[in-house]
Amino acid sequence: MQARARDVRSRYAAVETARYGRPWSTEEIVLGLVGDVGDLAKLVQGKAGVRPRDDLDEALAHELADCLGAVLTVADADGVDLDDAFGRTMDTLTAHLDQEGGSP
Repeated sequence: MQARARDVRSRYAAVETARYGRPWSTEEIVLGLVGDVGDLAKLVQGKAGVRPRDDLDEALAHELADCLGAVLTVADADGVDLDDAFGRTMDTLTAHLDQEGGSP
């Protein structure tokens, strides 16, 4: 997924350079992610019946993928190995839950 996100990001960078004279910075990509998370929140409300729409499931899947793509892009820009970080984070959370007695 990270390689695909990198490829799409490089294509966006070319479009941004043509339009604005430079590609978006990592900070601007994160600001875009914040907007995507807001859109995601509205779709989650839709799943709860608050903001219904006809294409809700498709829109939710799209927005989740948008958010994931932005996270992958930021990780790539900052040299974060998400596979390793995710594994370590889940291990830490699991250990914490084990200490709290939070087993399934």
